[in-house]
Amino acid sequence: MTSVAAYAAPSAKAPLERTTIERRAVREHDVLIDIKFAGICHSDIHQAHEGWGKAIFPMVPGHEIAGIVSEVGPGVTKYQVGDRVGVGCLVDSCRECDNCKAGLEQHCTGGSVGTYNAIGKDGEPTYGGYSEKVVVDENFVVRIPDGLSLDVAAPLLCAGITTYSPLKHWGAGPGKKVAVIGLGGLGHMGVKIAHALGAEVTVLSQSLRKKDDGLKLGADHYYATSDPKTFEELAGSFDLILSTVSAPLDFGAYLSLLRTGGALVNVGAPEEPVALNLFSLIGGNKTLAGSMIGGIAETQEMLDFCAVHGFGAEIEVISADQINEAYKRVLDSDVRYRFVIDTATI
Repeated sequence: MTSVAAYAAPSAKAPLERTTIERRAVREHDVLIDIKFAGICHSDIHQAHEGWGKAIFPMVPGHEIAGIVSEVGPGVTKYQVGDRVGVGCLVDSCRECDNCKAGLEQHCTGGSVGTYNAIGKDGEPTYGGYSEKVVVDENFVVRIPDGLSLDVAAPLLCAGITTYSPLKHWGAGPGKKVAVIGLGGLGHMGVKIAHALGAEVTVLSQSLRKKDDGLKLGADHYYATSDPKTFEELAGSFDLILSTVSAPLDFGAYLSLLRTGGALVNVGAPEEPVALNLFSLIGGNKTLAGSMIGGIAETQEMLDFCAVHGFGAEIEVISADQINEAYKRVLDSDVRYRFVIDTATI
């Protein structure tokens, strides 16, 4: 066991504070990573505040981890000391179910293990990236391409794969009209990736406040959803709509923006239930779907894609003592577009 410094929430909704946690000794197939940067995801706040249900405390959040390999177990074949690597939302799965064998570890029927707020196969709680080091099985580590700096790569481990996976699955590309609801931590990556895939991209945001940003990020069009005329003008326009917001929406209104056979895919996870008139789906043979991150292989594919196209996340680097302030700013939508912790300051 190794003691490392970390920032943890001692209880639900409590401010995060500096503490010490224990990392396991490196096992045969483990990789020890010196964490350099850790992104702050809205889901960190949901879990630290128990917005998604009962959680495990003390909690060290963080599943957008970028760092350097400093030690490998004797059985490790994929990585060596000095490699630039990342860890996303998962650190283990059963590896035996049909989903795991198909590269869909996020849907492991035997129970995937989250990077934090979870219990590992060894019965111990998992702790995330708001810390100096992490020990992870090599099969749940990905390689960060040389074309991406570690700070802008860190948010790709959640925000990047969360948007890349559904955009690929539902065929975003040339000749397709894609709308992204919300221009936040997830949404800005959705715009970048959809644009790089060759789709015609529209941002649907509450106001036009971020319009200039949206267009610079690759959007072709930008509309305010607070204007009722938006829904009239865009009715039946899109092949695919990606909802990245964590607030309840009027799904009926957004489904009306789909073409016949189109899909509205939700990657945001509101804490409250939402209502839906099923005629919004039936009329037009439309699909309302959900998507949750991606498997390990697809996460590597996404990183390579972003490196080829020359982009990472838009970030604001903060020191560890600014985490609580950053949480408040995320809730106030005051970030463009992802906070990243410089873990050297922990």
